[in-house]
Amino acid sequence: MSIISKIRKQVAVYWGIESAYDSYGQPQYIAPVEISCRWEDISEEYINNEGTTEISKSIVYVGQDVELGGFLLLSALTDVTDEALPYNNVGAGEIKRFDKIPNFKATELLRMAYL
Repeated sequence: MSIISKIRKQVAVYWGIESAYDSYGQPQYIAPVEISCRWEDISEEYINNEGTTEISKSIVYVGQDVELGGFLLLSALTDVTDEALPYNNVGAGEIKRFDKIPNFKATELLRMAYL
């Protein structure tokens, strides 16, 4: 087991985005799933997709790709109060940036979601 997979000892709930939007133009979300992660509540400066500098409220190391605009919540799925609308759950954060960095042998990826 590599160090990248060893650091993911916490559980988060992830909502991805469906390809369709509702009648008001708002994104619809895929049913939430639990994923393993390492959640760090840390303020770090990053550049978003529009090229503007922003400050993160958390960085989450995940074991799978996640989508920009999706949501993460440091919690078990059983603790979710609103499965349909992730932003109605206290502590859920929108994914503003997602990076993948390969290890030196390029056999595994370190995946980081900035909230």
